[in-house]
Amino acid sequence: MLRHLRVTNFAILSDVAIELGEGMNVLTGETGAGKSLIVEAVNLLRGGRASADIPRAGTDEAVVEAIVAIPEDLAARVAGAIEGAGASAVDTEVVIRRVIQRGGRSRTYVNGALTTLARLAELGALLIDLSGQHQHQGLVDPGRHLEILDAFAGEPALGAAMVAAWAELRRCDEELAALGGNEREREARVDYLRFQLEELDGAGLAPGEDAAIDVERARLAAVDQLQAAARAAEDALYGGDDSARDRVAVAAREVERAARTDPVLEPVTRQLGEIETLIDDAADQLRGYADKLEGDPERLAWLDERLALIRRLMRKHNGALDDVIAKAAELRGELTALIGRDTRLAELAAQRASAEAAAVAAAAALTRSRGRAARRLEKEVGAALAELGMGSARLSVIVEPRTLGPTGADRIELMLASNKGEDLRPLAKVASGGELSRIMLALKLALRRADEVATYVFDEVDAGIGGAAAQVVGSQIRAVADHRQVLCVTHLPQIAAFADHHFHVEKTEIAGRTETHVHRLTATARKDELARMLGGHATSKARAHAAELLADAARPRKPSAARA
Repeated sequence: MLRHLRVTNFAILSDVAIELGEGMNVLTGETGAGKSLIVEAVNLLRGGRASADIPRAGTDEAVVEAIVAIPEDLAARVAGAIEGAGASAVDTEVVIRRVIQRGGRSRTYVNGALTTLARLAELGALLIDLSGQHQHQGLVDPGRHLEILDAFAGEPALGAAMVAAWAELRRCDEELAALGGNEREREARVDYLRFQLEELDGAGLAPGEDAAIDVERARLAAVDQLQAAARAAEDALYGGDDSARDRVAVAAREVERAARTDPVLEPVTRQLGEIETLIDDAADQLRGYADKLEGDPERLAWLDERLALIRRLMRKHNGALDDVIAKAAELRGELTALIGRDTRLAELAAQRASAEAAAVAAAAALTRSRGRAARRLEKEVGAALAELGMGSARLSVIVEPRTLGPTGADRIELMLASNKGEDLRPLAKVASGGELSRIMLALKLALRRADEVATYVFDEVDAGIGGAAAQVVGSQIRAVADHRQVLCVTHLPQIAAFADHHFHVEKTEIAGRTETHVHRLTATARKDELARMLGGHATSKARAHAAELLADAARPRKPSAARA
């Protein structure tokens, strides 16, 4: 449940902190005092959009913070959402903080970790459900009715199976379309691919071949220079007069004679012997290298032609040699696919038939589920509407066939007959504002088991309702609060009387600035507030009426069919 809420520099809410309790929490106060601003702040904790003008005049940012206690039955799902937000999960509570800067940009934190608004929305959907005073207008949109019915049916696996089956069917259709097209164009493409592959296969390209050719070509083009260099080096080392080999030999003999007198020079003697051997080896290699070098004009010409071919293919296919070789494999795959088109078409046709059968079966399962859910929803909403003073009204859930799609093969629409004997008509054409409020509340009561959250927020859902119907609405909201926390904004004393915790929101002026304050009401102050809501002034007669409302709200009630 929403245990602690603090709002700072949020419009006229300079610094408001509220400690909420279990059960039904009610906010009352004059129009414009800031009640809906508090609800707007709660909506931001659900991942709602922040408007650019939220920060209080003279401040750079507004802050909304909350501590939400996690019910045991939601702990696993909430923990997963918290970890998805990049934060560490705690068994008992979650701390949410949003900082909204002037201009509309915001930062979002979950258990101290910075996260995204999308991740907060995923978490917020598990923690808080908000029913606003204008939300019931969405009921008149038939596009939302399928979503409402599926939520009530409570079989998400059927919807997931339908989405998967539809995706597979679409994949088959897309591949079939890709293999279709103009037969003449396909034959022309086959001819083009064969021509390109004949050229590439005929070239017989090998990885790294261009670099190897560069090296060999450079050697053949410089045979004379290389041969002259090798012979000159061999001559300097060994073959010429006063060669390096001769000088080392002289040095070796001198050191050897000296070493007979001083053994310290023996290592030098060995080193000079090794040098003589190395010179001999080097000279032999240079001599062999020079003897083998031969000019080969024909080989050089072939290398030039080969290199020119490789570079032309590289330019043509716009890539390095390895890219050209890979391109050949790609073209060969495409050619194989086009040549084997008939075989692939037969395979895809079989796959599509199987995918279509799976999609039809999934849609049929959804249709059966929706049919069962429609009858249950009609029954539960009908019982709730009877309590809400619309006993002669009849809500009907129309389930009609339509073209197969990702959500199945059903068109869903909620229809209403406001009075006995009248035909069913779309909600937008028959329901008044007050009727829509009561239908929305009846649906919320029916859906609450399918859409379990930690806290339900009702923002003036009593719009257009009064008298005895208001007391029944209060009783119905009270029924929700029996198993989950409720935060309710209301102008009706008949509803406020059902509260477990009653908060009064008032607006005052301090040093030329408007401030909003929220106070938890004592039993006496609560009676005075209800009296004010009844008649504008807390007269003795209004207080007596308020006492009657409180006593009636506290009286145990027999569970209705809608709450059973």
